[in-house]
Amino acid sequence: MKFYSIRHMTRFEYDRPINESLMEVRIHPRTDTNQRCFTFSLSVSPRCRVFSYRDYIGNNVHHFNIPGRHGELMIVGRALVELQELADIPAALPQSTWQELDDIVSDGDYWEMLLPSKFAKSTPALLKLAAEFGAVRRDDPLTVLREINTRLHDAIAYVPRSTRVDSPIDEALESRAGVCQDFSHIMIALVRHLGIPCRYVSGYLYHRPTDNVRSTASATHAWVDAFLPRLGWVGFDPTNDLLAHECHIRTALGRDYDDVPPNRGVYRGITSSELRVNVQVTAHDTPPETDEEWPMPEDWSVHVERTIDPLPLASPILHLQQIEQQQQLRAKGHGVKAPADSQS
Repeated sequence: MKFYSIRHMTRFEYDRPINESLMEVRIHPRTDTNQRCFTFSLSVSPRCRVFSYRDYIGNNVHHFNIPGRHGELMIVGRALVELQELADIPAALPQSTWQELDDIVSDGDYWEMLLPSKFAKSTPALLKLAAEFGAVRRDDPLTVLREINTRLHDAIAYVPRSTRVDSPIDEALESRAGVCQDFSHIMIALVRHLGIPCRYVSGYLYHRPTDNVRSTASATHAWVDAFLPRLGWVGFDPTNDLLAHECHIRTALGRDYDDVPPNRGVYRGITSSELRVNVQVTAHDTPPETDEEWPMPEDWSVHVERTIDPLPLASPILHLQQIEQQQQLRAKGHGVKAPADSQS
């Protein structure tokens, strides 16, 4: 087994101060199958109350509202996760697995992971790629999935910032370049076209020296889960031509990226914003101390300190004195001014 400490820092900078932010965050690692999340904390600056819930598929969702005026928003997530080795996946399955798959799907509730979704749907460009790859029902499902995983890795270049978070798959198919979410969306669309339930996985990837990894270490990662008889959900990482293993850390599952973005929100104000993200995943053979020092970019340090430092405790005596003073002023008919930095 391996332990991973994860630090995920997100910073929004606004050209002009905004009046309110509403945000959802999905960066809390899941506890399922071979993965267990021991601790997780989410800190936000400006300070606010953070609420959480679990959605219908078991994803942990945090949300908050900042009604005050602010010029930047900083979110820091910290987690400690344990991952155990997954069972070995065979090279192939019997050809009869296609019929087994159809029987399971007809009796189960997999329709959501079979239908086209916002970013993973069939297009003429996708059907052309399917013909190029020979992505049809042949051999057995696992063999076809392995081939698609490798062919996508070889056919499309990994180029950071070559597409946007809302880019349709046709952009990556036309340019033959994309990022991890493009690889995942294309593979999901191909696999669903074959009648295999398939879902989008958002998370992190620890880069081992032994893996031929080309995705960016300082960012979130995405890959694909496909459902197979006898094996259950099997992870495929077409960006790196890997089967998901004990270095793939899951945070959320969905039909595609639109279901599980790391953050999604709106603000009130007229301005433009700049988003900066830094992810650090560190591997340990034994559980690390939860308060151990961890490196961070120098220009982030002051913002992180402001986000995670505890709020000063108010003196109860001073608070009582303030109440008495306000009561005395009211008794004399004087109004009480609000603090200069409060908002109406």
